[in-house]
Amino acid sequence: MLDVQLGALDTGLPPGVEEALGLVSAFDETLGTGLGRLSQEGAQAVTGLAAAVAATPLGDRAVEAADKIATGSVAGDHLTMLAGARAALLGAVADALLARLDEALGRTRAQWEEPAAGPAEAPENLLVGCRSWLHEVAITGWRGVGHDLVAASDQAIEAMFGEPALRRAAVLLDGLAAELRASSPVATMEKLPERRWADLWTRALMLTQPGRAGADPGVPVSGRLLILGADVHEHATAVQVQVHGLLEPKDGGTPRLVRTAISATKVDTVVGPAVWGVLQDYPALLGALARHLSLDLTDMPLLASGDLLWDDAKAAVGELAAPFAVARVQLAGALAPAGPPIDRHPVAIAEPVFVEGYKAVKAGEGIEFRLGDQAIAVATDRLPGCGPLTPQLLATSTACIGLLRWDGRWLLQPLAVQSTVKRQQVAVHNGDWALGPTDPKVVKSLARSGDAVAVLRERAGRLLRK
Repeated sequence: MLDVQLGALDTGLPPGVEEALGLVSAFDETLGTGLGRLSQEGAQAVTGLAAAVAATPLGDRAVEAADKIATGSVAGDHLTMLAGARAALLGAVADALLARLDEALGRTRAQWEEPAAGPAEAPENLLVGCRSWLHEVAITGWRGVGHDLVAASDQAIEAMFGEPALRRAAVLLDGLAAELRASSPVATMEKLPERRWADLWTRALMLTQPGRAGADPGVPVSGRLLILGADVHEHATAVQVQVHGLLEPKDGGTPRLVRTAISATKVDTVVGPAVWGVLQDYPALLGALARHLSLDLTDMPLLASGDLLWDDAKAAVGELAAPFAVARVQLAGALAPAGPPIDRHPVAIAEPVFVEGYKAVKAGEGIEFRLGDQAIAVATDRLPGCGPLTPQLLATSTACIGLLRWDGRWLLQPLAVQSTVKRQQVAVHNGDWALGPTDPKVVKSLARSGDAVAVLRERAGRLLRK
């Protein structure tokens, strides 16, 4: 199975992708020095980006904006149009990569249908300050950012946090400001994360545009959720578990690929298996992850993007549903969701796949899965510290449920593997420790160090009693 998939993927980039990424990179480099003082190369990068979308609905306005900026006349609307052109170009790249992937996997993907809009998100005055700051950053350039410019965003971001509908944009802006603050003065940095910062800047401008419709309220669905695996995103002050699975609709029909996410705030001392302790408000989902059980859903909201808005009260733990059995039998025929236009980006690609019959070999400092003359790199740096999956288990594995990602090349991020331990075949999953670690050595280590979450809760309770 692996050789067929990789044979179709490993045929070079889709037409136009390399050129599009080159235009984006040139524009991102220009953001480093600032759009307020363009060199000849910078002006060419700006006009080249606009020219790439000339045949789209953005065309005339993007070209006009680029011409104005190239001649030194920079306005907020011009910067917004360039951000839109950049987002559209990367969206086209993501579409081309997904089309190639779907062809390789034989996967059917739903067409995007704009959902019914919710109420308007927030008053315009809450967004003006943030857009103004983003414009100033682009004009100044990353190299010109210092503590004063970063501090100028604080009041606007704080006001956005007070509006629940703007929490998504507020978190994004707060993250960008935090990275710039930690790097200030940016002029002293040897190398800038140009693509990352430009991605954050672009997305922030898109999310703070006036007149955006409210969030998709979702459509209630009922059926059986069969879990494939869990992808854990952990930061110093937050953790999110993204669960990928198949939804069998109650009224019949084709199983659908879906995902859901649960998250919680934490402190930086809560690490490793202890992070599951801050997610205990979701016993049904955590229990299904740890015990490899299905979940019966009743009227769970499903977004057009394929994301379930998780509500533990609308889920009942069902029967045993071994993820590897589900992947072998049903994954190939599942209907994949279309991505929302604002989320179309190569780094957002995360497609569940099942591969087996390969040989894991060391490749440099990493691991590759090989079958015949085909190979795919394994993203070992994405293994979470809160689960039992290790590079050692990957090295002896023969089957894997994972996410195909793209970062200049196709990578496989493992969610679960079947491996041989002491001559016995075992299945190991990222979510196996959702109800607590099962490895005796890890249990003993945690017992010695103490339960960080329990200690913090006890101390918080003591403070509240005072």
